[in-house]
Amino acid sequence: MKITVVGAGNVGATCADVLAYKEIANEVVLLDIREGFAEGKALDIWQKAPIDLYDTRTVGVTNDYSRTAGSEVVVITSGLPRKPGMSRDDLISTNAGIVKSVTEQVVKHSPDCIIIVVSNPLDVMTYCAHLASGFPRHRVIGMAGILDTARYRAFLAEEINCSPKDIQAVLMGGHGDTMVPLPRYTTVGGIPVTEFVGKEKLDAIVDRTINGGGELVKLMGTSAWYAPGSAAAQMVEAIVKDQRRIFPVCIRLDGEYGIKDCYLGVPVILGKNGIEKIIELDLTEEEKGLLEVSHHKVREVMNVLDKMNAPA
Repeated sequence: MKITVVGAGNVGATCADVLAYKEIANEVVLLDIREGFAEGKALDIWQKAPIDLYDTRTVGVTNDYSRTAGSEVVVITSGLPRKPGMSRDDLISTNAGIVKSVTEQVVKHSPDCIIIVVSNPLDVMTYCAHLASGFPRHRVIGMAGILDTARYRAFLAEEINCSPKDIQAVLMGGHGDTMVPLPRYTTVGGIPVTEFVGKEKLDAIVDRTINGGGELVKLMGTSAWYAPGSAAAQMVEAIVKDQRRIFPVCIRLDGEYGIKDCYLGVPVILGKNGIEKIIELDLTEEEKGLLEVSHHKVREVMNVLDKMNAPA
């Protein structure tokens, strides 16, 4: 069994490392456009196999997609971060070109794979990969909700002073400042989170979650990689092992929640076919309103890509 991770930067390398350490596949291929970069990262990961005791072989390649042939799952982390002076449209244009090219090469060599998109802006890059691949929606999915809920659960565990293992939560909507937290679906060991945390503190934790990525950028001067890479690896594991885990992931909605043709994070069952089922929660009017705001925000960004793709 082979898994490919495209992009050997911090997120991609972390994802490959977690996949190898957990022995999720026989082979993990790490691909990058920079000469020798993926080879070095993959070799480093392979050289710690005798220390951490795993058998998964990590292989690095420079822009040679033939080495990715027959991959069951492909994780796309390629793309540039937004830089000073770069508009949202500039970022979309640059990364859409990268994701489109990567996806076309991936599909050529692994036509039966499932694609997980991590590149930003996440929702619209998932849309871009879907257009480029021609795959059905259940096989092109974005990683966002798992990362967002992980941050939320980590902050809650810190506040409650309990194990993060015991916290379950759901977040919906776009990845960023329009995500839709659902505190009433948050439990700690099966107990509603409101039994542990007051509304004011809970609201503050939700706000910190929404701005979680920005907090890390301010601290480090760059975006996160340990949690995003691990989140992508968790999605791969659920697919490869057919775990049928319930996760919030980005997928095109075709009428679910009253929304059509828009990529948003919603809870799903994730298994060997990718998205096995979309779970429709019974949202309150307030929650529906927040989801609708997120829907329109994401749709605006998708429209930017549509205009770029429109014939002159």
